[in-house]
Amino acid sequence: MGTVMAPAWMKRVLLAAAVYNVVWGAVAILFPLAAFEWAGMPPPNYPELWQCIGMIVGVYGIGYAVAAYSPFVHWPVVFVGLLGKILGPIGFGWAIWRDRMPLAFGWNIVTNDLIWWVPFSMILWSAFRHSQAPPEARVLPDPMSFRTQNDVTLGELSQASPVLLVLLRHAGCTFCREALKDLAARRAEIERRGVRIAVAHMGAGDVGALLAEHRLGDIARIEDPEQLLYRALGLQRGGFAQLFGLRVWLRGIEATLHGNLVGRLAGDGFQMPGVFLIERGRVVASYRHATAADRPDYAAMASECAIPANAPGAARG
Repeated sequence: MGTVMAPAWMKRVLLAAAVYNVVWGAVAILFPLAAFEWAGMPPPNYPELWQCIGMIVGVYGIGYAVAAYSPFVHWPVVFVGLLGKILGPIGFGWAIWRDRMPLAFGWNIVTNDLIWWVPFSMILWSAFRHSQAPPEARVLPDPMSFRTQNDVTLGELSQASPVLLVLLRHAGCTFCREALKDLAARRAEIERRGVRIAVAHMGAGDVGALLAEHRLGDIARIEDPEQLLYRALGLQRGGFAQLFGLRVWLRGIEATLHGNLVGRLAGDGFQMPGVFLIERGRVVASYRHATAADRPDYAAMASECAIPANAPGAARG
């Protein structure tokens, strides 16, 4: 995978965090009683402990400064920082509940911790997406050149009869399993229209067993571990709302309750699915999912082909 530059805002956020931490740490070391006096608290018996905390916070600042120049490489620094910024407020809340600390000291929690939650979380999310991204390809192959398990190209397959090509989510996704169940339920109707079903998958997990489980073990399938076919057909990796939005969660619960159980992540969990109707080497209809939870009408798409059901080559094969 080639080097990908992180957005400029990440560098600015981490440099700001670095400056803040170094300044805060320096103040805590040089003036260890100042924070307690400002909050109206009695000074600690051992101010050296507060100075030690200041030293730790200042050292974090150095780590943020280093991470600022390559957030996707040094994401563990951001992760450890965010973890501390989550645990700190929890500890403060516990102290407030036990009446061990005045609420005025909470302003320290706001500036030290809470204001950094969102930007640090966004950096980690982006770093995770980057780590899961498929290798870049300067020139994408012709979609019709991809071969099935029987060494037949997609173009050749579509010359024999129209092909309803379903590009699946990763094999552990509940929506992948729901799609296979829907295809199995509508298979006879689709094939009566002279259309054969083919699927593309990312090659991770036992997809063959999953297809057999849904009585689809004999259909054409294309293994695409680098997601080149997905990208050649214009399918992108999903954003947060497309993958984890409220509608996706609700549909995920619905799909799971209908027996489409979630499995382990097998493939790129960010890759969006899609459906394409292909005739004689040409895409004549397409459905690109707006969210991972979309549920296309496969039979309706199959009805858009121009070749009549009784045409030569329209039989299942």
